[in-house]
Amino acid sequence: MTDSTVGELIRRQRGMARRSQLDLAHEIGVSPRHLSFVELGKSKPSAGLLMRIADHLDLPLRERNDWLLAAGYAPRYPETPLNSLSRIRASLQALLDAHDPFPGVAIDRRWNVRLSNRAARRLVAGIPAAARGEPVNLFRAALHPAGFAGRTRNFPQWSAYLLRRLDRAVARTQDPWLAALSDEIAGWPGIPDRPTWGHPPPADADDPVLSWQLELGGAELSMFSLLSTFGTPIDVTLADLSIELFFPADDHTETILRHENAGA
Repeated sequence: MTDSTVGELIRRQRGMARRSQLDLAHEIGVSPRHLSFVELGKSKPSAGLLMRIADHLDLPLRERNDWLLAAGYAPRYPETPLNSLSRIRASLQALLDAHDPFPGVAIDRRWNVRLSNRAARRLVAGIPAAARGEPVNLFRAALHPAGFAGRTRNFPQWSAYLLRRLDRAVARTQDPWLAALSDEIAGWPGIPDRPTWGHPPPADADDPVLSWQLELGGAELSMFSLLSTFGTPIDVTLADLSIELFFPADDHTETILRHENAGA
């Protein structure tokens, strides 16, 4: 969390959500004048008012704790290490393992891999540790010149998708670690200029979804991914967690992946 006041945090989040002060005030049941005073630091909001604002702005749990701390209140949502959530961790690992022979990972808000299946581990096995990170970071592994960048056949399109996600994550979280990674990636070969990162990847009218076209061991693979999250998390760790499952986009890729992982 930065040293911003809670009013500044609210104003920034409201701006990102493109909500007017007048509309938000009416939705949460306070006068526009009172909301203005809260944002300017002239009035201290109650914890209940902060959570009502957070609900209407769809604020993640981690940032809700930041708001509470900035206003002088205790955090409301726990952050439990994933290894301590044994039942949930085992369920997630079982889901990923069942997705074999196709790659699957559980990633945190920084896109660091927290859990993976055998197919995913085989996919990154040949990438140097300096390129993929420790733990493996999907932004780093996919965009680093010694990572997947040199083997991604549609790198302009796939990198545009990833850079847009990274740009949004930096803006939403204000996370110094993500900001530093973003600055590092901006200097890598083949990475487009920073102002273009917010643009969506070029559309291909022939495909219903953007696929990742990868060369692996002399074979051409094409995969699309599905991102999913917990529906009702009340723990910061789980709220930050996403599951990314990769699926073959054609029969050739499915055959190759089944064959590669059958022999592992």
